[in-house]
Amino acid sequence: MNSKPPHESAGRGAASKSGPVPVPPPPSSKPPRSPRAALEPERVPAPARRSRRVRHPLVIAGNAIFTVLIVLSVAVGGALYVGKQRFEAPGPLSDDKVVNIPRGLGIRDIADLLAREGVIDQPWVFIGGVLVLKARGDLKSGEYQFSKAASLADVVNTIIENKVVQHALTIPEGLTSEQIVAKLLENDALSGQIKEIPHEGTLLPETYKFTRGMARAQIIQRMQQAHLHLVQEIWEHRMADLPVKTPEQLVTLASIVEKETGKPDERSRVASVFVNRLKSKMRLQSDPTIIYGLTGGKGSLGRPILKSEIEQPTPYNTYVIDGLPPGPIANPGRASLDAAANPARTKDLYFVADGSGGHVFSETYDAHQKNVARLRVIEHGTTPPAPPATKP
Repeated sequence: MNSKPPHESAGRGAASKSGPVPVPPPPSSKPPRSPRAALEPERVPAPARRSRRVRHPLVIAGNAIFTVLIVLSVAVGGALYVGKQRFEAPGPLSDDKVVNIPRGLGIRDIADLLAREGVIDQPWVFIGGVLVLKARGDLKSGEYQFSKAASLADVVNTIIENKVVQHALTIPEGLTSEQIVAKLLENDALSGQIKEIPHEGTLLPETYKFTRGMARAQIIQRMQQAHLHLVQEIWEHRMADLPVKTPEQLVTLASIVEKETGKPDERSRVASVFVNRLKSKMRLQSDPTIIYGLTGGKGSLGRPILKSEIEQPTPYNTYVIDGLPPGPIANPGRASLDAAANPARTKDLYFVADGSGGHVFSETYDAHQKNVARLRVIEHGTTPPAPPATKP
């Protein structure tokens, strides 16, 4: 007899026939929406509010400043790049040009001057370049030569490195101090006056470099210093038996040698004639000493010496006085100073012009007279006899 209730048996049987019984979904936490509400869009939740720290005024100001700095950095970098390109680009000069920048001009004045002279065509880039290089205080006055198509960089470097134009002044040997002063006064690249004529024989003939505007007195000082240095050097290496007692007498002898010949290879031999005469207590009988005594160092006579002038007493006329004159008759150069300090070893006591720019030397008066006669023949345009042989 079956003890289970009938309905339970029936139920299991039914269930086994129709499969597993579906599990109902869990109840939703949201209440069911009405059809109308289902048609409405869902509301997106509001974004979370920024923290008070982010919204602080200092943070906002800092961000703004940082942004501005970035923009400025980009702008400045771009400007520097463009400026650098212009600063180094070829300039407008079609040929080399010399420009004198006077004293006292500021950076703007210098830029305007260079623009007017056609050296640059972008004054503000020039000014900017100088400021970037921190060279405003290095802009120096002076005379500058700018090369063709010089860039702004080249122009600025030329000025701040003080590459001024170098002028050259050549003083020939044998000029008197008064003639040298006149030559200095004629040079318009020099400035200032010369208060007094320097002592004769104290200026060294040479080529001197200077910049525009240098004082004439400064050139005189340089010539005097160069003379003193050279004379001291030559005096220390003079011939042992030289018949002069002081460096000043050496300069006097050298000035006579300088005025007697312009041929370099004759100087030491001309010097030997005067040295031999000094040793022999003979008068020097140098024509240039007559001229100096007559003109006082102002230059040549512009005519032959008169017979009366040969006999005219002056402190410098070596036809009248014994020994050396009281001072130099010109400013001798290095070669004549060397020749006077170390003359050739000869027995010559005479020399006379040979008619071709040189001289004929002789040991005796008779030989000298023949050489003089030969010169007179040349001067009158006839064929001269051969000169007598002389010892070297």
